[in-house]
Amino acid sequence: MARLREFDTEAAVEASMNAFCQNGYEGTSIQDLVEATGVGRGSLYTAFGSKEGLYLAAMDRYRERYAVPLIEILRGGAPVRDLLRAVLVGTVDEVVRDGSRHACMLVGAVTERIAHDPKVAAHVHDTTSSLEDALCEVITEAQEQGQLSAERDARDLARFLMTFMQGLRVTGTIDGDRGALMATVEVALAPFDKP
Repeated sequence: MARLREFDTEAAVEASMNAFCQNGYEGTSIQDLVEATGVGRGSLYTAFGSKEGLYLAAMDRYRERYAVPLIEILRGGAPVRDLLRAVLVGTVDEVVRDGSRHACMLVGAVTERIAHDPKVAAHVHDTTSSLEDALCEVITEAQEQGQLSAERDARDLARFLMTFMQGLRVTGTIDGDRGALMATVEVALAPFDKP
């Protein structure tokens, strides 16, 4: 008879996600994960197969925690400029709250893993594509309704916002000054002023 898993897998993934966000993939050892989760090394390997398996599970959790709710907000039907401002201000607030300067897990994955880990690259691509698609849908709809000028391509604007949001996270890690970050948000919103 197979032994039942004696730990909360979801809690272990959550704790691992926090450890990876704080220290990156390379900076997080298996012993760090054992200490973060309170789960033995053997049990972690049995449940996740490897450190990379746990990292991929943590990336899934990160997407569920941050990307999926953001997509739901974008599809909420608010006026587009208000919606985009709320998303960008939310990003700034998240960066500022992160006083320990933990990096976004996606940014960390791009800088550490994406060049040589196809599974991580696929995770990052899926997450960023789904966010970009949601932004593009919102912008396209706003252009069709006359809320935004159709002078610029909706996909280009969505890519710009994705680039800007990741840039906010990186810049906020370097210097989390809310006033400076908010000033850049206002500049980024300029293309979304009413036509």
